[in-house]
Amino acid sequence: MPVEASAPVQIEVQGLRKVFPLSTGGEFAALDDISLKIRKGEIYGIIGMSGAGKSTLIRCMNRLETPTDGRILIDGQDVLTMNEKQLNMMRRKVSMIFQQFNLQMQKTVGRNVRYPLEIAGVPKAKANQRVKELLKIVGLEAKEDAYPAQLSGGQKQRVAIARALASNPEVLLCDEATSALDPMTTQSILALLQDINKRLGITVVIITHEMAVIRQVCTRVAILDGGKIAEEGTVDEVFVHTRSAAGKRLFGIIADQETPREEMLHVPALRIVFDGSNAQKPIIASMIRESGADVNILSADIKRIGEKSYGQMLIEMPDDLEDRKKVTKYLEGQGLTVKEVYPQ
Repeated sequence: MPVEASAPVQIEVQGLRKVFPLSTGGEFAALDDISLKIRKGEIYGIIGMSGAGKSTLIRCMNRLETPTDGRILIDGQDVLTMNEKQLNMMRRKVSMIFQQFNLQMQKTVGRNVRYPLEIAGVPKAKANQRVKELLKIVGLEAKEDAYPAQLSGGQKQRVAIARALASNPEVLLCDEATSALDPMTTQSILALLQDINKRLGITVVIITHEMAVIRQVCTRVAILDGGKIAEEGTVDEVFVHTRSAAGKRLFGIIADQETPREEMLHVPALRIVFDGSNAQKPIIASMIRESGADVNILSADIKRIGEKSYGQMLIEMPDDLEDRKKVTKYLEGQGLTVKEVYPQ
């Protein structure tokens, strides 16, 4: 369920810059004037191509990287002014999982999960009980005495998630947490993150270069390009109305862009935009039945995401003006965007 706009802002990034010196002289701005707000309880996605600055941004959030300029507020407290003790406390509240799991191979699953509890000085009996609770949450109750080498990639990531949850965090930062996994395992890890978000109310921030990850679990998304935010909004808004070049490269089927198929049109057409508001509806068949107008489909690029349809379709524009009005009226009545397009 989408987080309400009235939900409190948990993470706020203000004018963030991160500059790295170059060995040849000069400097490289990995992040340049980044500003965004992440609300409590949402699953927020940050997506971009390799080198866009995603990992640098998420590592700045818990100050594994120290920004050159700007502010990062977590529950109103500026991370960049914290001393070492305050940082340690903040990092218990803001946990992180990584692409390569970062497990201690010589320790059992149970000891890997218990490690942060030991560091925090939790009594052994209480820590052991907490480990069992965490392994149950991630579905690995039977693997407590196994070693990481005996686990699959997905199981290793589940152990890493359990370990990240040990300190009862309020935020979970995921740095390409599924990019080393196969598609089916990725689906199961994303479902687990959704469950943790809903069951425990934990805010989840996901860094990824994979659109499928954003589509499946995120409520809002920021597109990063060259260290800058190209655009930001709800997943539906950004997917359907992408205007940035980076967004168009990532999404590919954005409704507002002029496509090569439109440029190659030889007949007037109607472009129908499916923005996710329609679920399991045979729109075209119903339109033909309701309007009595036959149509010729010129092209279609539709994707199903969950129970929703996203993308666009081009149909040949009816010659008869009344038929055209009936078709347009029916489609708009179904909540679809309809636009007339003509040969170039």
